[in-house]
Amino acid sequence: MLRRKMSENLLRWKANPNKHPLLVRGARQVGKTFIIDDFAKKHYKSCIYINFETDPRHAGLFEGALDARTLTQLISLRFIDTPIIPGSTLLFLDEIQSCPRARVALKFLSGGDMDIIATGSLLGVNKFEVSSYPVGYEEYMDMHSLDFEEFLWALGADDGMISHVADKIRRKEPPEQSIMEDFQKYFTWHMVVGGMPEAVNDFVRNKDFIRVLAIQKKIVESCKSDISKYAKGAMKTRAGECLNSVPYQMGDRFRYAGVEGVKGARRSMCDGSLEWLIDAGVIFKCHNVSEPAMPLKFNRNFDVFKVFFHDTGLLASMMEAENIFEIVKGNVLVNKGKIAENAVAGEIMRKRGELMYFARRKSDAEVDFVLGLAEGVTAIEVKSGNNNNSKSLDLLMSDRYHVPRGIKFEISNVYTDDRGIEHYPLFACAFVIPDSSKYVL
Repeated sequence: MLRRKMSENLLRWKANPNKHPLLVRGARQVGKTFIIDDFAKKHYKSCIYINFETDPRHAGLFEGALDARTLTQLISLRFIDTPIIPGSTLLFLDEIQSCPRARVALKFLSGGDMDIIATGSLLGVNKFEVSSYPVGYEEYMDMHSLDFEEFLWALGADDGMISHVADKIRRKEPPEQSIMEDFQKYFTWHMVVGGMPEAVNDFVRNKDFIRVLAIQKKIVESCKSDISKYAKGAMKTRAGECLNSVPYQMGDRFRYAGVEGVKGARRSMCDGSLEWLIDAGVIFKCHNVSEPAMPLKFNRNFDVFKVFFHDTGLLASMMEAENIFEIVKGNVLVNKGKIAENAVAGEIMRKRGELMYFARRKSDAEVDFVLGLAEGVTAIEVKSGNNNNSKSLDLLMSDRYHVPRGIKFEISNVYTDDRGIEHYPLFACAFVIPDSSKYVL
């Protein structure tokens, strides 16, 4: 069984005496159902499991009155063999996006005899079908595919060794060379395998990238199947074309005109399709900021953005197999380091929940990512080689922009140069960036 950080977050949620129903969001096949089912078995005396997608008949429980007393009676009658034990029963509503009225009912079930966890894979896709969101009566957690630390756990890495490396990096001290090389190799594996549980489990058992590639392609096809099933009108075609275009536009400003297969593509034709993929948890946007100054959110340009995959393994599976094997051999310069940049973007997104970058027309200042951290704006560049040139970081940290901290993730060990720029190996992105998740202490 894969060890996931979500298990610890669920425990923190359960321990809160003032908790509301929990909504766990995430793309399909990231492991939501499995981890919550395991959590229920370990920490509750009884669990009522309802999957609205595999058994749509359960939606009938929510067709009438939505008050807590009526719903509890109906659920108790339907699941007569599962006792509702106050404080010790979990109501698990899986794929709640398939029953919008169940989402509305969370407000009325909050604070009742049962703890409630709901999951959704396509929550944003049917957002207009929910008549009234339970604002203030539900809590949220986002679940992604495995991050690098979870991937290390899956490989069997020792907690003490991971902590040793993480502590050294956070103190800006270089880990031992042999350990650093091993972690870089494992990060390279993670870039190719990604973090979808089925792919990781198979890789741990067989160490076969060909098998992993077949699993990843199957997952991508299931995503396309979701598009055919749930997308409406022209989105059925255009969402698929947008998905296919992402690997080719990776690392650059996303241009609707670059969407292949859509003649004369422009924003009005493709924006909804792109948002569909974002709502489904497949990709995410990295918005441009007009100034690298706090608060960064106030400087976002919503019309200018880059697009990344939540799971780098799915990106890798959409590229040529020859490129994948070059990366496995250590040549992360393939495709101008797009997979490396996506891998770093994914690690940051999991920890911060959003991502931004800075680029200005007719300016030499352009950095891959900017973060608003406790010490102020942090500018980040991802370099697949070991090129010491940091022209953009130098400019942002100069008197012109006054950015206090610059970071480069690259093929190197840990050091700080005479310009104050911090250099780290690529895998260090998993340890340098602080986690802002609500439930992570």
